[in-house]
Amino acid sequence: MAGTGLKDATAIVGIGQTAFAKHLPEDEKTLACRAVLAALDDAGIAPGEVDAVASYTMEETDEVELAKAVGFGDLTYFGKVGFGGGGSCATVAHLATAIAAGQATVGVAWRSRKRGSGPRPWTGATGQLPTPAQWTRPFGLLRPVDETAMLARRYMHEYGATRDHLFNVALACRNRANQNPAAVMYDRPLTREMYMTSRWISEPLCLFDNCLETDGASACVVVGRERARDCRRRPVYVHAAAQGLPAQHHGMVNYWNDDPLTGPSWTTARQLWKHADLTPDDVDVAQIYDGFSILVPLSLEGYGFCGRGEGGAFTEQGALETGGRLPLNTGGGGLSEGYVHGFNLITEGVRQLRGTSTAQVPGAATCLVTAGESVPTSALLLRS
Repeated sequence: MAGTGLKDATAIVGIGQTAFAKHLPEDEKTLACRAVLAALDDAGIAPGEVDAVASYTMEETDEVELAKAVGFGDLTYFGKVGFGGGGSCATVAHLATAIAAGQATVGVAWRSRKRGSGPRPWTGATGQLPTPAQWTRPFGLLRPVDETAMLARRYMHEYGATRDHLFNVALACRNRANQNPAAVMYDRPLTREMYMTSRWISEPLCLFDNCLETDGASACVVVGRERARDCRRRPVYVHAAAQGLPAQHHGMVNYWNDDPLTGPSWTTARQLWKHADLTPDDVDVAQIYDGFSILVPLSLEGYGFCGRGEGGAFTEQGALETGGRLPLNTGGGGLSEGYVHGFNLITEGVRQLRGTSTAQVPGAATCLVTAGESVPTSALLLRS
């Protein structure tokens, strides 16, 4: 996927999103259609020109329904990516690969969710539990946050990371959301006292360590390099892309390997940097998956921004804020803008490289976007 033939061969030329809110009246299909149409309009491309689509396996709106509703032409590529938050960047990577290989010319990727007003998938009856859940749920690891909290506790124990380090992540995301009128938390500042006195969700992760539960949809349009030059907006090139599923990985979180804190981001990062002309030192801004705050320091280590065990300390002294060492999640991320399985991190990365973000990093020319750490994951390296 991330070979040299993909390097800068395609570009994201359109982005679109609906509002993000605790409750939206539209169903997921309608939200998907609105986001996709907005992205196509942003690119100046007619729906009938779309011949490739990519989405998540968890996406309720399938290719057939979207194609009919929006008015796509003949589709010559369609694919889906598993593992929820781990799949966001891979949807774009699959389109880029198909277009670079000549299988399609105009691709659309999207994610639509009704998580704020819809059901929680882990709350219903499950019947026979799949492996490895049969070994963990009977002992209290019922939700994604419970599984991730185990990683957080291990990380804090081994490397001396503290709740202040997690607060640094949550605060950076909230500060950027406070600059973004589209963010759910736009008008709700966060203080250290609020963070430290908030209720536990799964100790040591508190309320503000968890992503939002929102309704909403995001989408983007991918085309080849030549076509990109004629589109309405400034193209943002897919410089490199990668997916990562480590050997012997188990489900959402792997507690059974020798080192649970070396997750899928490490596998993805090796592939990503192998096929890039850039290094972590060249990244101007990052959109790092923040379903839970602890995933950010783990990802910082996995993608090579700091050494093993140094992710917590990396967050100190405003490193993640605008003007810091690595400005992070500049739209507010999943913690404070909205949560659509990380797809809004892609659209914000595009805005940064276009120069149109509400928290613009001056001169930003390279952006790393990552999907969910701890699950089989993916990443994009974008450049202007």
